[in-house]
Amino acid sequence: MLNRWIEESLLETLGELGIGCIAFSPLAQGMLSKKYLAGIPADARAAKAGSFSKDLITAENIRRIRELNAIAERRGQTLAQMAIAWVLRDPRVTSALVGARTAEQLADTLKSLESLAFSAEELSEIDLYAEDGGINIWKVSSSIGRASS
Repeated sequence: MLNRWIEESLLETLGELGIGCIAFSPLAQGMLSKKYLAGIPADARAAKAGSFSKDLITAENIRRIRELNAIAERRGQTLAQMAIAWVLRDPRVTSALVGARTAEQLADTLKSLESLAFSAEELSEIDLYAEDGGINIWKVSSSIGRASS
């Protein structure tokens, strides 16, 4: 939801070829969970040195995540469940790598399968907030070999 680069042309190409893809990091490194709604917890990935910098937890990203969380609550889902269902709504996305670390996280993830349908109104509202959040930490590696414009 916060890293939508595959919509530029990849999904269209996959559809034309009749093949699917596996979405990775559908929870945007945990940003699309409730973890960061009140700041950066000490045990969070963003609080530690590594590829996911706390600089990605911007006020604008938090604002959008809070709005998406409100939509999820109206749907009777957690934000993580809605984010996974949103990724899986497209038939060209055949699977999603969720990176659950605990049995509890896996059980919560599996509940996303209970409500995969979205109304047109929900999708429109989600699109207001599910914008690129500047978190594509893989942009360089996914652009290798592509012609520059």
